[in-house]
Amino acid sequence: MELVLVADPMCSWCYGLSQELGRLIQRHPHTSIQIVLGGLRGGATDILDDAGKQFRLQHWDRVEQASGAPFNRDGLLQRVGFVYDTEPVCRAVVAARILRPDADLFKVLRAYQHAFYVEAADTTDGMVLAEIGSRALSTDLDPVSIEEFWNTWKLKSTIDEAAADFALTREMGISGFPALFLRKDGRIHMVVNGYAPVDQIDKAIATIAGWH
Repeated sequence: MELVLVADPMCSWCYGLSQELGRLIQRHPHTSIQIVLGGLRGGATDILDDAGKQFRLQHWDRVEQASGAPFNRDGLLQRVGFVYDTEPVCRAVVAARILRPDADLFKVLRAYQHAFYVEAADTTDGMVLAEIGSRALSTDLDPVSIEEFWNTWKLKSTIDEAAADFALTREMGISGFPALFLRKDGRIHMVVNGYAPVDQIDKAIATIAGWH
């Protein structure tokens, strides 16, 4: 089963859906997930003020209630001068894809989500992203160094490839995240647009796939 997930690592509802997709993979272990990066707030320059923090915390409460995903609220509240720019972390997932095309990018996406929402890591900082990415991408037989990740993340070609993902998202007509598709017979079919629990996702896939 091939799924296509359009998401942004710093989108809280994408984080909630990732919990459900983790449950879906437990049911269907041979599922592969292609990641298209959405660029929710790519290139944002405004500093996140108290009102912006409270707005996000309201979303976090709803996501936690729906999905059970854990959140470190103090980590957000204590940030000073934080610019909520999602381009760097989207580009980090793209860098992982470039470095190891056959890697499980869903695992990398989840590592960045956990880093931001639970560990309160600064996922706008390139070196922090390189540390998380190298750890998520490395295997015992095929390690990826922080330096290798960092150098790939900085490349103009990587910046351009992330921008191409953002453009593809717009071409697909997606304005809200997350969006999940099933690839079938060379075409992609919308499974859910927005957050949905695993049973709803499973049922929608079964309908599209024609399972009985």
